[in-house]
Amino acid sequence: MATCTVYTTQSLNSTCSISTSAKTHLGFHQRQVVFYSSTGKKTSKRGGSVISCAARDPQTVVIGLAADSGCGKSTFMRRLTSVFGGAAEPPKGGNPDSNTLISDMTTVICLDDYHSLDRTGRKQKGVTALDPRANDFDLMYEQVKAIKDGIAVDKPIYNHVTGLLDPPELIKPPKILVIEGLHPMFDKRVRELLDFSIYLDISNEVKFAWKIQRDMAERGHSLESIKASIEARKPDFDAYIDPQKQYADAVIEVLPTQLIPDDDEGKVLRVKLIMKEGVKHFSPVYLFDEGSTISWIPCGRKLTCSYPGIKFAYGPDTYFGHEVSVLEMDGQFDRLDELIYVESHLSNISTKFYGEVTQQMLKHSDFPGSNNGTGLFQTIVGLKIRDLYEQIVATKVGTPLEATKA
Repeated sequence: MATCTVYTTQSLNSTCSISTSAKTHLGFHQRQVVFYSSTGKKTSKRGGSVISCAARDPQTVVIGLAADSGCGKSTFMRRLTSVFGGAAEPPKGGNPDSNTLISDMTTVICLDDYHSLDRTGRKQKGVTALDPRANDFDLMYEQVKAIKDGIAVDKPIYNHVTGLLDPPELIKPPKILVIEGLHPMFDKRVRELLDFSIYLDISNEVKFAWKIQRDMAERGHSLESIKASIEARKPDFDAYIDPQKQYADAVIEVLPTQLIPDDDEGKVLRVKLIMKEGVKHFSPVYLFDEGSTISWIPCGRKLTCSYPGIKFAYGPDTYFGHEVSVLEMDGQFDRLDELIYVESHLSNISTKFYGEVTQQMLKHSDFPGSNNGTGLFQTIVGLKIRDLYEQIVATKVGTPLEATKA
């Protein structure tokens, strides 16, 4: 299915979808512009194509999530899609090895699908998947732009099981498109399509522990192969992935705890939520008093936590030359139902009712990170993205009305 824009003489708030077999060489259906002289809905046939016109939905909102492999992108996506409602599932009747997840309002596409080289090809050329030479950024840009503009695309599939490039799958424009992977902010053209961007910044110590857990337990890799993979990827990660965090609107940084001296187990985490100031439709979360510098150890009678306890911090800072607000949590929860105590001291969390953060955390208590700052901050960012989406939609719907009144 292709989508075009219909312009009326009274309003610019209409749209048209066209069923046609014609596609461009970039894998999306050609866009047509139809001049339409009246409002309402009209269907007509022209040259074998069916044209159906109706009220236009707002443009797809695009969210970018960047992180290295094994850094919690999948868990974050499950938390995010849950905020919008509906279970995120692979396309029905499609490739069982598809990386795409579709829910009621969101579509999540994995940017690994834009690898230009399969596993064997990368090995032959001596490059990793992190290397820009192993990825097709032109196609990535063209297809993300097409989806943002309301045009369905035939997106390629990278098969993580076989390491091959599988036949493409049809992706229709959702209300919210999330592009997650290694390079959502690497290419300036793609970066400029993003309405909001997040970077998951995991320290080397924590990353190693997470990757072992995922790749050994879920993918059957040996410890030796995991260590070799990490060492082989590190130069490219430092060169191509890590620099993207300077462009992110929000960064979730995961570090070893400071509550246990010389801790080397990595079980207790210190997590920072770094939020850029001045981002449109986004107001940073704050603790107690906006703009102040605060260190807070919650009351032990109101928040149960075993050794080494929990400590929060908040304050202004700079990050790659940008003014930011930083919210930090060190330690872990024993009882998630008591999280309401912490939630009540946070502001600008974009909840729709008292206790929504706690409810979301309890709903997904089995997700990794649910007892520490990773789960808490991922949940809060999900709620902030929902609020951002609603603001963008309200702005786009309201703009034609204001123009008409003027």
